[in-house]
Amino acid sequence: MARIPRTATLVISAVTAFAWLIVVILGADDWAARTMGFIPARLSGAQVPAWLTPLSATLVHSGPIHIGFNLLLFAWCGTAVERVLGRGPLFLIYVIGAYAAAAGQWLSDPHGMVPMIGASGAISAVIGAFALSFGRAKLITKSARVNRWINIVWLLVAWVVLQVLVGWTAGAQGYLLATPAHIGGFVAGLLMQRPLLLWKFRSA
Repeated sequence: MARIPRTATLVISAVTAFAWLIVVILGADDWAARTMGFIPARLSGAQVPAWLTPLSATLVHSGPIHIGFNLLLFAWCGTAVERVLGRGPLFLIYVIGAYAAAAGQWLSDPHGMVPMIGASGAISAVIGAFALSFGRAKLITKSARVNRWINIVWLLVAWVVLQVLVGWTAGAQGYLLATPAHIGGFVAGLLMQRPLLLWKFRSA
């Protein structure tokens, strides 16, 4: 019988799915969103320790489609990024991405009271690292460094435009998406990919 590899992608996916399942079984969706969700106003002088909620929010989802789509994207991109950078760097990108997503959401609405839930922001960081790992920079100038930064800026602009369009479409249909969080997470993934790649091959 084949042994399932214990990858970081699999561990994060399993913990996220298990947490969502427990919330569903207990019928505690509203409680989980209020308690574990990231609420920007908490960082603007509120009552509950806010430092943990960017992470706990990744364990709370609004339904099977929400968590299913998130985990599908994460499984696809996370596995590939983990092959390139390793298990530890993937965990780091995911965690930093969760906090960057929360920062993006807070900057867009510092006194917002609507809980931000879901792992989309953290997964956006993994997608950013994925895009930079497998997207080839075009030879626009003679400098590889400049070409790399042009590629980063292009990926960022494309992601921002995509997120704004998706957020606008969802809003027109009555759905609320944390677009600033997705952008914040993606930026974190873009900025972390190169340093983590260089760190991994520092002695090569």
